[in-house]
Amino acid sequence: MYLESSDLSDYLKSDSVIDWKGSIVSTKATELTKGLTDDVQKAARLFEWVRDEIPHTKDIQSDVVTCTATQVLKAGTGICTAKSHLLAALCRSIGIPTGFCYQKLKKDPPHKGYVLHGLNGIYLASIKKWIRVDARGNTGEIDAQFSIEKEQLAFPTNEADGEILYQKIFTGPVPEYIDVLNRYDNRTKMWPNLPEELMNEL
Repeated sequence: MYLESSDLSDYLKSDSVIDWKGSIVSTKATELTKGLTDDVQKAARLFEWVRDEIPHTKDIQSDVVTCTATQVLKAGTGICTAKSHLLAALCRSIGIPTGFCYQKLKKDPPHKGYVLHGLNGIYLASIKKWIRVDARGNTGEIDAQFSIEKEQLAFPTNEADGEILYQKIFTGPVPEYIDVLNRYDNRTKMWPNLPEELMNEL
């Protein structure tokens, strides 16, 4: 993995999408991490809460489309990238630098082509280490976990099939995904039009 910015403060910013400053997001993060003593415990708690308590909209057959962290928290659902926005905002609000990572994955049969999947990179200052986590939500064979030792994401990357786990940790969500999330108000209609890959990011 490598960083888009060497300045950790870039991974703590609040903006129009990762909108934690002065919002219900920061209040929720404080509530969820009350009594925890270090950044590893806090990050794990926030990750597991987003993974388990904010269902992926497809898993619950919802047509809601959310984008900002506040929208995801209020609606209680989002697709993978929207959930990554919420996790980043929660972590950033309590001082844990968090960025954005992406995978190019084959679509599930019978659909053809690829889809861009969103996840997070989290910096744990106490152990001076970045880890990658996927809060998409565990269902069936999906078993994503928070680990400081062995990465365990929602989906394996099959390079032979043209899949890519991009190594850059972005400071903000990529614009092409924000554009799609803001353009649609129905997940079913949006689904075939999700980005397929990152351009020039190998």
